[in-house]
Amino acid sequence: MKLAILGATGGTGLEIVRQAIGRGHSVTAFVRSPEKLKAYGDLITVRRGDPLNASELEQMLKGHDAVLSAFGPRVPIARKDHNLLHDFAAALTTAMSRASVKRVLVESTAFLFKDSIVPPTYLVGRLFFPSVVADAGAMEQIVERSGLDWTLMRPPRLTDGEHTGHYRTREGHLPRFGFSLSRADVAHWFLKTLDDPNTIGKVVGASY
Repeated sequence: MKLAILGATGGTGLEIVRQAIGRGHSVTAFVRSPEKLKAYGDLITVRRGDPLNASELEQMLKGHDAVLSAFGPRVPIARKDHNLLHDFAAALTTAMSRASVKRVLVESTAFLFKDSIVPPTYLVGRLFFPSVVADAGAMEQIVERSGLDWTLMRPPRLTDGEHTGHYRTREGHLPRFGFSLSRADVAHWFLKTLDDPNTIGKVVGASY
């Protein structure tokens, strides 16, 4: 498939790029800093642009089969980025509709699982990361109302651990005692889920 990857220079995004190449996909990375992807040489197409600009996104997306997004704010989150995910979702969904690209997978956060008790993700998010909870929630609302073939993944604490392929998933909920997941396994889930029609319109929790 011809994939557009957003947030490609972050920890999860780099793993998505690496594994997508390994699976034989054609990859376009749309980034602000192309130099961070020089190591991939001619294996991928790198386009410089602003992920918050719907017109630039639209031009890049034409001809692609799907979008995989690991886009998010840098940590610690600057005050100017408190609405970053909302603005990104608005630009992305507009661009995808105009470019006639329907399939999109988006990385969100387990902080939005209000019914998770062990771990108490929503409580922790509201207490310590309220801006993340608000912004990610706004992003999800835009994606869900877009009319696109969307899937939202909400992982818990992300690690730099290895790709194992052994993790649990649960539709609409975080798996019990789901405290962490490696970025490499997030990428594995993205690529495994990409052509699964049963995940369209679903929110999925994943963890070890």
